[in-house]
Amino acid sequence: MNDQLHEVAKAIVAPGKGILAADESTGTIKKRFDTIGTESTEDSRRDYREMLFRTTDAMKNHVSGVILYDETLRQKAKDGTPLAKVIADTGAFPGIKVDMGAKALPLSEGEMVTEGLTGLRERIAEYVDLGAKFAKWRAVINIGKGMPSHNCIHANAHALARYAALCQEGGLVPIVEPEVMMEGSHDIDTCFSVTQWALKEVYQELFYAGVELEGTILKPNMVISGTTNGKRAGVEEVAEKTIRCLKNCVPAAVPGICFLSGGQSDEEATAHLSAMNAGFDMPWGLSFSYGRALQHAALNTWGGKAENVAAAQAAFAHRARMNSLAALGKWTPALEKEAA
Repeated sequence: MNDQLHEVAKAIVAPGKGILAADESTGTIKKRFDTIGTESTEDSRRDYREMLFRTTDAMKNHVSGVILYDETLRQKAKDGTPLAKVIADTGAFPGIKVDMGAKALPLSEGEMVTEGLTGLRERIAEYVDLGAKFAKWRAVINIGKGMPSHNCIHANAHALARYAALCQEGGLVPIVEPEVMMEGSHDIDTCFSVTQWALKEVYQELFYAGVELEGTILKPNMVISGTTNGKRAGVEEVAEKTIRCLKNCVPAAVPGICFLSGGQSDEEATAHLSAMNAGFDMPWGLSFSYGRALQHAALNTWGGKAENVAAAQAAFAHRARMNSLAALGKWTPALEKEAA
């Protein structure tokens, strides 16, 4: 086993720490910037992300890794320091999104398969040279009429396994992300069965590919009701069913699980994570890998204005601290009312 990969994976899921997902594609971050009336340029994207990475309290105490987009891993801060070094200097690991996005799965209407395996070995070598220590690949699994199909589940699990093997060969810890989407009217039990199916298929394919689980991290969805379901499950039910599903599927060799927020509100994602850590014994660390649920308040506070940087950093630090407490099972709603 590659001890270095194992050590990085364990450090990423250290108690009370989690991942900042700052790997929005250029198109996605433009949509985020549109909501605050800010033009998305190379410099504005750099300024926004540098603001987060220089939030010292959050980065040193609550963030263990940052997932970056290709552009960001190559960028330098305003003072000329590579952004990867800005992150590493806080004690967090720089990571990189390596997939090329989810595309339509042929002959499977409404379903997606993630692309990006071609040339991945060479890109991994370049990313390692640029300072990356881990990588991320996201698969998208939709729930709907006739969905998901076995074709979709299998194609995405197989791609995740091939990606993970290439990462370990090249010296990166792979984050394995099979996301069962929240969008839809399905109930929590449907989400449970689909998530269980996807995870079992993923771990079968990882085994076939020879991937060492000790040097991986799982980034799953929570088991949760669809966004348009009229009777949405409460926090305790989400926590119980998510843990039960994970225990059914995820080997104890995996060092940690870092949830995606998947469209939950900031506080909802925090509450669910805290309930899981407070109420259950688990063989793996359980933490967060949040994008919008960590950044939303900071982005709105910043608004693209330099004079708002300090206030935006305070908002980010507060959100990071709330999720850090959740990763320890110590978050309470009353803590949200404290000043950021």
